[in-house]
Amino acid sequence: MGYLRRDLIEPRVYQEVIYARCKERNCLVVLPTGLGKTLIAMLIADYRLSKYGGKVLFLAPTKPLAVQHAESFKKLFNLPPERINVLTGELSPEKRRKLWEESVVITATPQTVENDILTGRISLEDVVLLVVDEAHRAVGNYAYVFIAKEYLKTARHPLVLGLTASPGSDEEKIREIVNNLGIERIEVRTESSPDVKSYVQRIAFEWVRVELPKIYKEVRKILREMLKESLKPLADAGLISSSSPDVPKREVLLAGSKINQAIAKGDYSIGHLKKHQAKAMKLHHAIELLETQGLTALRNYIKKLREDRSKSSRELIEDPRMRKITYLLVQAKESGIDHPKMEKLKEIIRRQLEEKPNSKIIVFTNYRDTGKKIVEELESMGISARRFIGQTSRGSDRGMSQKEQKEVLDAFSRGDFNVLVATSVGEEGLDVPEVDLVVFYEPVPSAIRSIQRRGRTGRHRPGRVVVLMAKGTRDEAYYWSSRRKERGMFDAIKRIARELEKKREKEGKIREKAPESAPMGKGKITPLDAFLKLKRERPKSAKVSEGKGNQKAEKEKAEAEKHAGELPIKPIFVRKPKGIVVYVDSRELRSGVPKLLKELGAEVEVKTLDVADYVVSEDVGIERKSANDFIQSIIDGRLFDQVERLKKAYEKPVIIIEGELYGIRNVHPNAIRGAIAAVTLDWGVPVLFSSGKEETASYIYLLAKREQEERKKEVRLRSEKKALTLAERQRLIVEGLPNVSATLAKRLLKHFGNVERVFTASEEELKEVEGIGEKKAREIRKVITAPYVEDEE
Repeated sequence: MGYLRRDLIEPRVYQEVIYARCKERNCLVVLPTGLGKTLIAMLIADYRLSKYGGKVLFLAPTKPLAVQHAESFKKLFNLPPERINVLTGELSPEKRRKLWEESVVITATPQTVENDILTGRISLEDVVLLVVDEAHRAVGNYAYVFIAKEYLKTARHPLVLGLTASPGSDEEKIREIVNNLGIERIEVRTESSPDVKSYVQRIAFEWVRVELPKIYKEVRKILREMLKESLKPLADAGLISSSSPDVPKREVLLAGSKINQAIAKGDYSIGHLKKHQAKAMKLHHAIELLETQGLTALRNYIKKLREDRSKSSRELIEDPRMRKITYLLVQAKESGIDHPKMEKLKEIIRRQLEEKPNSKIIVFTNYRDTGKKIVEELESMGISARRFIGQTSRGSDRGMSQKEQKEVLDAFSRGDFNVLVATSVGEEGLDVPEVDLVVFYEPVPSAIRSIQRRGRTGRHRPGRVVVLMAKGTRDEAYYWSSRRKERGMFDAIKRIARELEKKREKEGKIREKAPESAPMGKGKITPLDAFLKLKRERPKSAKVSEGKGNQKAEKEKAEAEKHAGELPIKPIFVRKPKGIVVYVDSRELRSGVPKLLKELGAEVEVKTLDVADYVVSEDVGIERKSANDFIQSIIDGRLFDQVERLKKAYEKPVIIIEGELYGIRNVHPNAIRGAIAAVTLDWGVPVLFSSGKEETASYIYLLAKREQEERKKEVRLRSEKKALTLAERQRLIVEGLPNVSATLAKRLLKHFGNVERVFTASEEELKEVEGIGEKKAREIRKVITAPYVEDEE
């Protein structure tokens, strides 16, 4: 019985071809946005469910996308709605477990699925198709990678389908995606592919160059001159390749790391260059804002520099040339001059709406502030516009919740307003309604982002894309860079697709030569099937001549059978052996270490631990600290309290410090060394140093193996909860406030008398306590009074 309602759809030829080629092999489908990747996934889902039963798991990077895919399945799949569900972190773990068991089609965000696999709530054993939407994300530490590896390892009938419009311009990255998802075949279609061409709506692509006014050029010239001066000492020391103002920003950033590392190792000979590097970074940013965003953005940035108390900012502001820039910016403001792009944008939008008053227009910009200004400018012209941004708040600029995002998109779809001004959140996959015009306020150097943005138009009717560029600035460089990368991407993907094709052909020839290659259903018996058949048919007498190893095995087997009846009727220990078990604190899931432990073969048990981050036996509790966290715990005084609790709870506590300790914070190396010496000598707690999460996982696994296999120790959790007195509990609550050490917590409680009074005290009252200044008091009040906003998944 088929699940897909074929009466409601009419697949296009290329969709049928891709479906036929990908229904039995792990595939990566590269298809321009708006050409029906989801329908291909549905055709394959229908085939796999009809053949094997089980479940389909459809992963999407954001919650709105996961919801969107579930709605598509509900419309086109012949299944009761309660069998098609969305799993996101907003649901309780128990609710997710229940939905998983009841569902046939599950759409989900990868982080949620990753956590549920690690905690053992779900198993991928019965999943017959894993769809990975926006598959270009399947790199590095992203949750897609872990899920795909677990899936290919545990599923009975695995099949992976990766979907993307843009896998990336870097060949190495594309190969990483192919390896991470176990891809065996790549199906690529571009807008000019013969079988796709007729379905692609013509997109009129144009770029509009704007001339920067004289005042701009003058400000830019001064900033570049200042930048060159700051870069010269760095270039003379060999930290960067050149003192040209066009030297890449990442080179200047890297120079900062080199200086920090040298200082940490006690080499202060280049310490004085830190100031020049900081000035260069700030000037780089100022030029970028001027070129791409305008005078208002630069004015706001210079205002921030004035408020910054660092030496580099102070020197920049005190430079007479900066005073000249400030004078020119004031002059420009009085003359009403801002970035010429803004005027050009207003003109383009006005003309579009004159030609077609109900037009839908999207403007993409890299900066939230610019987006805000565009909306204000358009509204002042009487044009209805709304911003569309991500969920993260930036200072006073509050992010949009998922609900708010959906409301804005729905209103845009209904035509309640004409212009949607979006940051990068609107680029990827979201079903932004069909639009007539897409404007790039500034080009992006990324091929992926460029393709995603263009894909917002021309889905079902002709569209138009306009790129605004300021002549002679990095705008032009970014534009040509994205075009070059896009060409490179398709060259690379086609090259890798050919390699996979050759590999398949080679495997096919080997399969043809294998014995017993009679047809089995529609396929052929694999070499493994043939080998198993031969083994089954081999006469028992053949085993005698197979050497001493097999004779020994036979003897051991006979011995085991002889004693089989001697086991007690009620065995004392009836439990499936788990192998190496590691208890992990639930807050550690984000670190990536539990995933790596699972890959090493450990059974990961996730709990909320009172003490330690990892427990590998009743004696050994391990605290993992990132280098940054370790330094922060020295600064705020938490370190020794944590060490004391660890020491009380476990006979053999261990601390693992992960990452490069020196040069990442403005803390003297001797202070760090002193803290490590105190932990080791005064408390007797060994400290291990790890280069990254991979080495941390290897250490933990090795410690677990030694304890559980060699020393036969049980894994038992220790809790300190019972041992805590009321005063200790009160101090712990107060220590949770920002920058409040154990000593400061005692002072606060002594001063105010109880926890409640500490939490209701005003900033002025808090400042009465020794050790609390204005900044600390403000931070404490902010944490207590700020509205709670759920973290992004």
